[in-house]
Amino acid sequence: MELNTIADNEGARKARMRVGRGIGSGKGKTCGRGVKGQKSRTGVSINGFEGGQMPLHRRLPKRGFHNYMRVEYATVGLNDVQRAIDAGKLDAKSTITIANLAAAGVIRNNESRIKLLANGELTAKVTIEVSKASATAIAAVEKSGGKVIVLVAPAEVAA
Repeated sequence: MELNTIADNEGARKARMRVGRGIGSGKGKTCGRGVKGQKSRTGVSINGFEGGQMPLHRRLPKRGFHNYMRVEYATVGLNDVQRAIDAGKLDAKSTITIANLAAAGVIRNNESRIKLLANGELTAKVTIEVSKASATAIAAVEKSGGKVIVLVAPAEVAA
């Protein structure tokens, strides 16, 4: 094989359709858009327009409520922590933090607040730092000889 003989497979590269090059090209005159006026122009978006009739999205009643003050928590079960310890992704002897959980793949990297739930069982003796924890999760960790440290966010201290 030589560099001057290398070529793509047949049909691997397809030339783009050149529009507006006469009626013989198959895409002349209206260039495949089919209409004159506003709809033939580029950058026009008239989605939802119903010819002057009140659009459907404005005829329907508004529903629900969006609480902009809501604080989202990622949930972590005791079984998730135990599974990561068994797999060797978490060290039970050191304090398990949010960063450690993210590095182990238990939570996503962008999660900043975590709530510990009592899903499953925990056999390892661990110290774990979380934003929130259920009472049963705290009891289960303490039963196994560990400790739960509940971190307080700065915004929650000021309130």
